[in-house]
Amino acid sequence: MTPLPPPVVHPQRGPLPVLLSVPHAGRDYPGWLLALARQGLPSLRALEDPLVDRLVWRALGCGAGAVMAVAPRAAVDCNRAEDEIDPALIHPPGGMRATARARGGLGVVPSRTAAHGNLWTRPLSRDELERRLDGAHRPYHRAIAAHLALIADRFGCALLLDCHSMPASKGTPQIVFGDRHGRSAAPWVMAEALAIAAQAGFSASANDPFAGGHVLDRHGSPAEGVQALQIEVNRRCYLAPGGQPGPGFDSIAGLLELLAVRLGAALLERRMPAAAE
Repeated sequence: MTPLPPPVVHPQRGPLPVLLSVPHAGRDYPGWLLALARQGLPSLRALEDPLVDRLVWRALGCGAGAVMAVAPRAAVDCNRAEDEIDPALIHPPGGMRATARARGGLGVVPSRTAAHGNLWTRPLSRDELERRLDGAHRPYHRAIAAHLALIADRFGCALLLDCHSMPASKGTPQIVFGDRHGRSAAPWVMAEALAIAAQAGFSASANDPFAGGHVLDRHGSPAEGVQALQIEVNRRCYLAPGGQPGPGFDSIAGLLELLAVRLGAALLERRMPAAAE
């Protein structure tokens, strides 16, 4: 079994204390993974956040850093904890944390989806799980931690923007921001993000229906000066039928740039008076 690829890292540069995380846009499907897929590649690609790694290009151009998964979510989900897995998927069973998400099929290795049912032809051994974690999941989080530490050392604070997309459905806003219901970021971060989206002409909500996952839980620490916010973009806003970039692609790229710039600047403004005390 060839190892899963580690993440691609773009170091932070420029004047803003911002790091982007893109955990679900990986599309490097090794042959051994496809051989295990009960319904082939389409069932696995349905788990992707399509092209989100490309949506962040304008934010990167402003100097924000980024950590982007290359391994697909179907192989290992970097937005889940290592022990969060469907107990029916792992063999021998036991020792894992069967959260509601994991029991629903969306653990650190997804086991099923509503559209495709069970994804795999057989259970996953513990050795296989460890290899996937070692190849992609652990390097992803080490990279985030290391680069947030570099940013915090340079600026005295850091902002992590965890970027995702969500399926279009009736009543869903264009943007959903998550902060783990106030645990991963100070209240002003959410308030400012909602204001930025509204001023840019986008409908947005806070923590409904998505409040964030493991990336925020693991790396957000407002008390230590690290703010972490999840951004979910409605796919209808940037994708055309067939999954190609649509007419709104650059508008969403511009919104992500605006969020990085304005939230990063606001964080520095708030940090400077505190540093002077």
